[in-house]
Amino acid sequence: MAEDIKDTTIETPTEAPEAAVVKVAKKKAKKRVVSHGQLHIHSTFNNTIITVSDQTGAVLAASSAGANGFRGSKKGTAYAAQVAGEKAVEKARANYGLTTVDVFVKGIGLGRDAAIRAALSFGVVINSITDLTPLAHGGVRRKGERNP
Repeated sequence: MAEDIKDTTIETPTEAPEAAVVKVAKKKAKKRVVSHGQLHIHSTFNNTIITVSDQTGAVLAASSAGANGFRGSKKGTAYAAQVAGEKAVEKARANYGLTTVDVFVKGIGLGRDAAIRAALSFGVVINSITDLTPLAHGGVRRKGERNP
């Protein structure tokens, strides 16, 4: 029986000697530091949206009253705007080292002042406050005015 078993060897193609593998160490991405930015506050009767951006307009952090768990009519309150402002400024300050901002406010909601005060409470220096609320001038044409 031992004679019936053939000695089988599997031949594999000869492999070339392994080339020296050179591992290139990846450079760790530098943490972006933005010391001066912009704080955009869009305040309506129903919600307040806070956006922190750099000088070119690239968004660093954003938050809103709805994103912080407020629902319904509570989203339009000053307290909800304060909480949203705190979250956005805290995120931008922790991740990017934000220290000074220019504030741009748009809208007529209750959260305008509360969001600005929230930024002040986190030690961010405010250089300027600009109101960008759109104002109607002239309005639409009255019905029937153009008849000769």
